[in-house]
Amino acid sequence: MERLQKVIANSGVTSRRKAEQLIAAGRVTVNGEVVRELGTKVSPNDRIEVEGIELTKEEHRYFLFYKPRGVVSAVTDDKGRKTVADYFVDIPERLYPVGRLDYETSGLLLMTNDGDFANKLMHPKHEVEKQYIARVKGIPTKEQLRRLERGVVIDGRKTAPAKVKLRSADKAKEKAIIEITIHEGRNRQVRKMFESIGFPVQKLMREAYAFLNVAGMNAGERRELSHHEVKLLKTQANFGKLK
Repeated sequence: MERLQKVIANSGVTSRRKAEQLIAAGRVTVNGEVVRELGTKVSPNDRIEVEGIELTKEEHRYFLFYKPRGVVSAVTDDKGRKTVADYFVDIPERLYPVGRLDYETSGLLLMTNDGDFANKLMHPKHEVEKQYIARVKGIPTKEQLRRLERGVVIDGRKTAPAKVKLRSADKAKEKAIIEITIHEGRNRQVRKMFESIGFPVQKLMREAYAFLNVAGMNAGERRELSHHEVKLLKTQANFGKLK
């Protein structure tokens, strides 16, 4: 017996969080009966329908995708903009992103239909490191970069300690390239962190996620993860940061 929201997430329909919302909204039935209680347990023999469609178990797929700028990290967009799902139309499984990158940010994004895996990876307690390369307006001092390392207050809450490194500085053009590694995933976090010290981001790219990176790839390209890579990610999803 497993919890209903976990079964829905594992089926590839949606994430566990979204599954919980669907259950609470009365859009899930078990053996023909509407179920609204979170934590309801079901067996493999139960017939589950989500918004009138019966669940079928999909094979889990895992992709590394180099998201271009100007693409939405979602499977649909009400404004008609291009989404990450548009790059996977030839894949029969319904994939969705693990977390998100904002519209103007490019870089590494994981795509999967394994909702339980995605939910665990996104949980901040597991400290999955995400490395970004930011081009900022102006050249921060060492002390200003240390502020980012110690944590700054954004949206009323202090960020966790970060790793920050100045890669290059162009005094003539008044800009700098900075590498920053965080393990949180708050909305537009990196941009807000730099804004908090007075250096707005002009361009942002996520270069690495955990032990994965986009070296040798071009924007818009994808590759399916190896069994070994998936195993390592699942270890991190279950037990936290790899030592």
